[in-house]
Amino acid sequence: MKDGAGLQQGIGRPSVYHAVVVIFLEFFSWGLLTTPMLTVLHETFPQHTFLMNGLIQGVKGLLSFMSAPLIGALSDVWGRRSFLLVTVFFTCAPIPLMRLSPWWYFAMISMSGAFSVTFSVIFAYVADVTDERERSTAYGLVSATFAASLVTSPAIGAYLSAWYGDNLVVLVATLIALADICFILLAVPESLPDKMRLSSWGTPISWEQADPFASLRKVGQDSTVLLICITVFLSYLPEAGQYSSFFLYLRQVINFSSTTLAVFIGVVGILSIVAQTLFLTLLMRTLGTKNTVLLGLGFQILQLAWYGFGSEPWMMWAAGAVAAMSSITFPAVSALVSQSADPDKQGVVQGMITGIRGLCNGLGPALYGFIFFLFNVEFNSMDPIQGDYNIDPLPLHSPTERALIPGPPFLLGACTVVIAFLVALFIPEKTSCSSSSSQLSLNDKPHPDSKESMSSLAGVHINTPLPGSDEETPPAVCDADFEPLLHDSIV
Repeated sequence: MKDGAGLQQGIGRPSVYHAVVVIFLEFFSWGLLTTPMLTVLHETFPQHTFLMNGLIQGVKGLLSFMSAPLIGALSDVWGRRSFLLVTVFFTCAPIPLMRLSPWWYFAMISMSGAFSVTFSVIFAYVADVTDERERSTAYGLVSATFAASLVTSPAIGAYLSAWYGDNLVVLVATLIALADICFILLAVPESLPDKMRLSSWGTPISWEQADPFASLRKVGQDSTVLLICITVFLSYLPEAGQYSSFFLYLRQVINFSSTTLAVFIGVVGILSIVAQTLFLTLLMRTLGTKNTVLLGLGFQILQLAWYGFGSEPWMMWAAGAVAAMSSITFPAVSALVSQSADPDKQGVVQGMITGIRGLCNGLGPALYGFIFFLFNVEFNSMDPIQGDYNIDPLPLHSPTERALIPGPPFLLGACTVVIAFLVALFIPEKTSCSSSSSQLSLNDKPHPDSKESMSSLAGVHINTPLPGSDEETPPAVCDADFEPLLHDSIV
């Protein structure tokens, strides 16, 4: 693909694989820092480690939520490639500061949230290069790549930290982040054709496009979308909190060593890859989209309750396997949204879903940190390299109390997902492709306003149908029976 000046940008045609490499390198570099980050976090905030971790991640999540619509709207005008470069650069900018200045490191992590919306641009990139039939599988592949980046990187980081010190780990992570930036500069082609851009580089961005709450205000306009949005909020709120604090929880309450923690992350990552590629497609074909969502929510309830009540390492391993299966929920929800919305309203609805997820990324970590603080779950002591099982993580509680509720936030999360499951039961499911075909046939004629309505919310993380505007409307095909990416031998 060539830009306006006729200069070649990137290598080959834009594809899902370009997005996969960008995601893998970015999160691989952060995965290397799992062990050093736990150490630095505890050394910097020894009194209220969980609370400060929740606040740091919460501020980052809220800033990402606020900035995602603007970045997405700008990427609709200027293309995805430039904003991939910006988001990856600012997401990885704090890495070198870990050993130079921990306070600046955590401050930069919080502030980098304003640009840390790589997934927003990545999913838009994927939507540009796929049609509606293969989009759910492509999303699953990107999500699986995120899991794959965490399979080996924590173990490698723990090994390097134990033998060569944290400084080398930070150096390697920095070099990988630089490699990701160079890959975007040299190898990633622009995915958004000129004819799909709003008009020109001088197009003004309206406040509605940059308003992070614009999509949320439209939630109640359709009953089906309202039910899906409630389900997403109640299920993703505990997931966001869990992701921000779970590694600390394993080190503090379960007393995992650095090596055990790295192996745990790797095993759960491998299982998540299998779940989001093989099992997701099989379940979507056999059970249907709605039942797949319900199954994923059921797995999430089980793993959260197990994490909450579990007090032995083997329980964490068993719950981790269940957690891997629960990772099918979000790709299935994305597919359900795609089926439920009209062809020219896909971007609006996807914007609502992603806006809610962005809000949860800010609220979830802060909520978990506050509940850990409320129940006095704090560090007593932690060896930076090897944690032995003779450390009492909760000196303020008796053994009976600790055995009853080791992880209060996870139990609260399980309760919210139970409510999400009950709400999801009432979501109507699209049972045939005939209605979809008729909808598509009615929308074959271009609609001048459809691009604007979709792009106004495309910035909120995942603008799935934005690239598939009326000019690019795919033929009416029953997407439940065909997944083209699965026929690709490379996949």
